Amino acid sequence: MKLLTTGNPKTVKGLAKGFLSFILHLAPARLSGYNMCPMASVGCTLGCLNTSGRGGFDPRIPKARIRKTVQFMEQRIAFMEQLVKDIRSGIRSADRKGLTPVFRLNGTSDVRWEIIPVVVDGVLYPNLMSAFPAVQFYDYTKIPNRKDIPANYHLTFSRSETNESLIPTVPYNSAVVFSTCKGDRLPTTYMGMKVVDGDDTDLRFLDKTGVVVGLRAKGRAKKDTSGFVVKVRRRRKTK
Repeated sequence: MKLLTTGNPKTVKGLAKGFLSFILHLAPARLSGYNMCPMASVGCTLGCLNTSGRGGFDPRIPKARIRKTVQFMEQRIAFMEQLVKDIRSGIRSADRKGLTPVFRLNGTSDVRWEIIPVVVDGVLYPNLMSAFPAVQFYDYTKIPNRKDIPANYHLTFSRSETNESLIPTVPYNSAVVFSTCKGDRLPTTYMGMKVVDGDDTDLRFLDKTGVVVGLRAKGRAKKDTSGFVVKVRRRRKTK
């Protein structure tokens, strides 16, 4: 079973910048019977990106993500072996296209990948980043106290209705979901920090430090009432 995908509409935008993104989508929260998002809030769970795109209308997508998650939890060695194969395949694929491969392992989960060991060619590594030191990995996370993050693993803190007070304390940029409609302008600042448009690409490791990554509500998040989505006045783009 292939674990990584490249068809996400947002990650496709990275092609124009020379990057080919590969994403691992596991089943979020407790959808699989295992808690894959330990810090998920009610609003985050209800508005998860698992419900956006094809995941919102094709029942095969969430079923496949559940199968992957169960394998990750119950057959870890086999799962990691396949993930290594997929990463190597992704590197070769990007190279053939003249692109730089990048990997996001928490497309719809929040696993501490920095503490997941892996065996590659008979060598035990503390994590995938150490096994592939020349490759860029990146993720969003709601876990504020992640430590010993490898240099090639970029994290962005994900704001929810329950953790906003942590934004000034985390050592990463923070992502905020706004009620801004597709095509409209995001707020210019939030909590005194400049807002950059996180929907332009998914390449968070290219963001400058000290900014807020603004995202537009998608899927069920468009109907959020929990506070997970920050309500803002509509700001139409000028022609």
